[in-house]
Amino acid sequence: MSETNNQNQNNNQEVDLNQLLKVRREKLAALQEAGKDPFTITKFDRTHYSQEIKESFETLEGKTVVIAGRIMGKRIMGKASFCNVQDFKGNIQSYVARDSVGEDVYAEFKKYDIGDIVGITGEVFKTKTEEISIHASSIVLLTKSLQILPEKFHGLTNTDIRYRQRYVDLIMNKDVKDTFVKRSQILSSIRRYLDGQGFLEVETPVLVQNAGGAAARPFETHFNALDEDVKLRISLELYLKRLIVGGMEKVYEIGRVFRNEGTDTRHNPEFTLMELYQAYTDYHGMMDLAENLYRHVAQEVLGTTLIPFGDEMVDLGKPFERITMVEAVKKYAGVDFATIQTEEEAKALADEHHIHYEKRHKKGDILALFFEEFVETKLIQPTFVMDHPVETSPLTKRKPEDPDFTERFELFITCREMANAYSELNDPIDQRGRFEAQEELKAQGDEEANSIDEDFLNALEIGMPPTGGIGFGIDRLVQLMTNCYAIRDVLLFPTMKTLDK
Repeated sequence: MSETNNQNQNNNQEVDLNQLLKVRREKLAALQEAGKDPFTITKFDRTHYSQEIKESFETLEGKTVVIAGRIMGKRIMGKASFCNVQDFKGNIQSYVARDSVGEDVYAEFKKYDIGDIVGITGEVFKTKTEEISIHASSIVLLTKSLQILPEKFHGLTNTDIRYRQRYVDLIMNKDVKDTFVKRSQILSSIRRYLDGQGFLEVETPVLVQNAGGAAARPFETHFNALDEDVKLRISLELYLKRLIVGGMEKVYEIGRVFRNEGTDTRHNPEFTLMELYQAYTDYHGMMDLAENLYRHVAQEVLGTTLIPFGDEMVDLGKPFERITMVEAVKKYAGVDFATIQTEEEAKALADEHHIHYEKRHKKGDILALFFEEFVETKLIQPTFVMDHPVETSPLTKRKPEDPDFTERFELFITCREMANAYSELNDPIDQRGRFEAQEELKAQGDEEANSIDEDFLNALEIGMPPTGGIGFGIDRLVQLMTNCYAIRDVLLFPTMKTLDK
């Protein structure tokens, strides 16, 4: 087909769409002129959802029910018609006959459009084809849809539109709605588990003077009332630790954090993080908690600990593997950092293996780069990678027997970091030194380095008990448990570039 013919076809489709939209507005105007404006209706009392009617057909057959939902299909057949109504829990067919609802109402019903929201009262029955349905005795238009829904058979497949118009995506794609229902159930299950373990859910500031607790670039804004620059938090850590100092021995927070970084299948600039802190335990305690939490949520929400993800089957029922970072690099890259003594040796190894590093990087940084290059993509089944180098762990306790490393782990599943945990550093002198090292990195151009937080240091000087802490990426957990590869598929409204106007 020529370019001219294509253009003509597109123009004709646009004209047809505009005409259809015009007809819908004309129908609304006619209703308003007749004193039947659906937008004046403020309430409609329903008795049942579609799913309840289908599941309880034996007890509801022949009884009157009231439903409400969106018309997703219509078949007009003279004096009687069918429509399919979709509500939050599913959909159900309704039989609408002129003799049952009245001639005037039936005439109005025939003018209803796909997408209109209606309320139907009627008796539950089965059609000759054994489909559970409602024989309408009355039907009322509750909302007039002035837009055109995507064609039902093909659904809404344009990914960009799906994310920008999630409300349409939820209407057209049942699997999408099911994902977000599961997300809500997962969060509820997490809270039940932690509350049962004696944790308190708390809330800490989103606008902060010092955005610390993670290696990330913050968003910055200006607080007019105080004429001060502030940042959106990148982590929940430093305020939750202040609460541990204050004697709240088990705390957690589930909240949005913000990082001024790019978007891809694993990252969105605002996302949901959960952090929890427990006094008088260490990173081994956090490993046990993380493993038990994942297992509990999977069993409660999904009914199984075998989770399909892409082509893999993740087994949360087996004990999670525990391996140090040095052991992991030796296992998957064939390089034993236990034998590397100097920064120069580490950089020579990096050159040999074509690992890019920066001049400021030390031996521990090079180890972490080897891990990222050779190990992460191998960690499909749940694996705790323990004992990270001190250079990459500014808030973590050193290992007493090997102070070049820290009591830290990351949990990896499906090659993704799912959680990050420490035996928390509670030595204010050591913490100040590490903050100062971070300040040097910032001065050298590292925009993700932490700044000194004097109030947090003051809290540590008051005294923080030995503490274990962990941060969970909630969105990644939901991705795993709903078999969604991209983070945007588990965010109701992911960050999108503004369309040109």
